[in-house]
Amino acid sequence: ARVWKVYNDEMDKLDSDRVEDWRDGLDALLVLGGLFSAVLTTFVVETSGRLDFDWGEVSANLLAESVALQRAAMNGIPAHEIASSPLAPSSKFHAQPLDVALNVLWFISLVLSLGTALSAVVAKQWIHQYIAVPTGTPEERAWIRHFRFMGLERWHMALIIGLLPMLIHMSMAIFFLGLLLFLHELNLAIAAI
Repeated sequence: ARVWKVYNDEMDKLDSDRVEDWRDGLDALLVLGGLFSAVLTTFVVETSGRLDFDWGEVSANLLAESVALQRAAMNGIPAHEIASSPLAPSSKFHAQPLDVALNVLWFISLVLSLGTALSAVVAKQWIHQYIAVPTGTPEERAWIRHFRFMGLERWHMALIIGLLPMLIHMSMAIFFLGLLLFLHELNLAIAAI
């Protein structure tokens, strides 16, 4: 019947407009999420090292202790009179609360950013499957399109795609909170800008 062909043509136009808007938004999210995650990762690398010993400093302290012991031995001073290095591999490390807070904020931000990017990729795959033209008679195509549309509705696709920008915004807000703390630690004048 001609009604199925008309229905399919009208739905193709309607779907095309909706899907084009979704694709444009998801493409922008993927670019922003990728760039933001790359920038964020550099900060995470910078601060995650603060959660463990600075092994360069430990080595320098142990080397200084070794030199002091050698000098003491050459000058006849007993070894027990030489102060031990405060940083030894066996000593317990306690990270500064600010370093822990920075890493918590930035790892949460990174997880949100990468989760948003992953969700955008999955949404793009769903969209691709949704608009793929099925084979068959016009009536079969109409039923397949309706089945796919009901799947998008059941999975709340429009809501998910609408929430993704909010997730990336939350990620950026958390990052900027951490950046403010990081800059405050470095220099109060820079943080005030």
